[in-house]
Amino acid sequence: MAKTKSGLSFLWLSVLAFALDLFTKYLVVQKFELYESVNILPIFNLTYVRNYGAAFSFLADHDGWQKYFFIVLAIGISLMLMYFLKKNTADQKLQNSAYALIIGGALANMVDRTYHGFVVDFLDFYWDIYHYPVFNIADVAICIGAGLLMIDAFKSEKKKIQDKQAEKSGQK
Repeated sequence: MAKTKSGLSFLWLSVLAFALDLFTKYLVVQKFELYESVNILPIFNLTYVRNYGAAFSFLADHDGWQKYFFIVLAIGISLMLMYFLKKNTADQKLQNSAYALIIGGALANMVDRTYHGFVVDFLDFYWDIYHYPVFNIADVAICIGAGLLMIDAFKSEKKKIQDKQAEKSGQK
């Protein structure tokens, strides 16, 4: 019996997201002063900021316990998603890619948080005086992963509906 390849084969995507994120953060920390900003486009700056919380600085104003909470959360979620990857077959491309990107992003932010005590953010999009919260490559990987999971869920639901319709039409 042939052994089917699991979704773990997509972990290269985790490594890519992880390495790209940490490399870009390293460059920002080496080349920028805190809060230094360089205009790249009329709607985009590279701006070095520190995030002591999670998404959109959630829990950033607490006294430090959140650092450990987010470290444990990143490890827990990554282990759970690796388990899902192991259970999946390699042909579940959208779901495996999504899980891998989320793992890479979560672990990269976790390493940053562990090493620095905060997460380095630097991608600053804005319009006029309205700035979107500054973020990083790990955040992009996590968001793309979440988007791929939504697409996969819609595709799976559509397939279920089509299968039910085919089953009904076959019974008549």
